[in-house]
Amino acid sequence: MSIKVLIPTPLRPYAGKQSIIEVNAQTVGEALSDLVARHPDLRKHLFSEDGKLRSFVNVYLNDEDIRYLNKDATPVKETDTVTIVPSVAGGR
Repeated sequence: MSIKVLIPTPLRPYAGKQSIIEVNAQTVGEALSDLVARHPDLRKHLFSEDGKLRSFVNVYLNDEDIRYLNKDATPVKETDTVTIVPSVAGGR
């Protein structure tokens, strides 16, 4: 099944400058796997060396943080949208 993944502006250079990418997946984890399979340069920005989602990368299914759902095992349906939101640090 095809779902949409929204790519944040800082990661678009690694995703063919696209803001939305359609992937085939049954779960959020499969969606992210399909995404990095299509755009390998994204992998280092989303995942650590051991294959875990980086702590500063937040992933939402529609408006729900997947950390409060079933993490990467969260099931998806065709009307769903996965959003990647990198944490922004800074200030004083």
